[in-house]
Amino acid sequence: MVSTNDFKTGLTIEVDGNLFQVIEFQHVKPGKGGAFVRSKLRNLRSGAILDKTFNAGVNVNTAMIEKNAMQYLYQSGDVNVFMNMDTYEQIELPSDRIQQELQFLTEGMTINIISYEHEILGLELPDKVTLEVVETAGGARGNTASNATKEAITNTGYKLLVPLFIETGEKIVVSTATGKYDTRAK
Repeated sequence: MVSTNDFKTGLTIEVDGNLFQVIEFQHVKPGKGGAFVRSKLRNLRSGAILDKTFNAGVNVNTAMIEKNAMQYLYQSGDVNVFMNMDTYEQIELPSDRIQQELQFLTEGMTINIISYEHEILGLELPDKVTLEVVETAGGARGNTASNATKEAITNTGYKLLVPLFIETGEKIVVSTATGKYDTRAK
């Protein structure tokens, strides 16, 4: 149990049988009436964002979320196989549950699998990943316009805009939060 007065960003709570992560919160003390906490919550099962207001000082249940480091092994049809690095136990996740994350996953990558009481909620990717450019449009020679970009496709099938100097076969660093090109890989 945690009081709404003790909310922190990233806290996981259970409300009405659903699991939520606190994204934002604000304590409000109006001139009239009791204080309350206005919050923005992300549903960990569906990803939906919910605005919810709690009375100040009300207790809500905390949800103990587990994060296990696992290695992405391979994709077989519509199933993706991950292995726990400590126990060598393998789990399978259907592709439709992790569609967004698959754009950044490469074989052998270590990620965190987020679970609650043996129910897998999703994946936690690193902030940045290194991907290889497998196809890119040719940049025009002599084009020195600043911030000029072209479309590229990575080894995971992800399409993004990269600077004109990036060539096919180069490794680039991509932000998993924004999906945008960050730098060349070293």
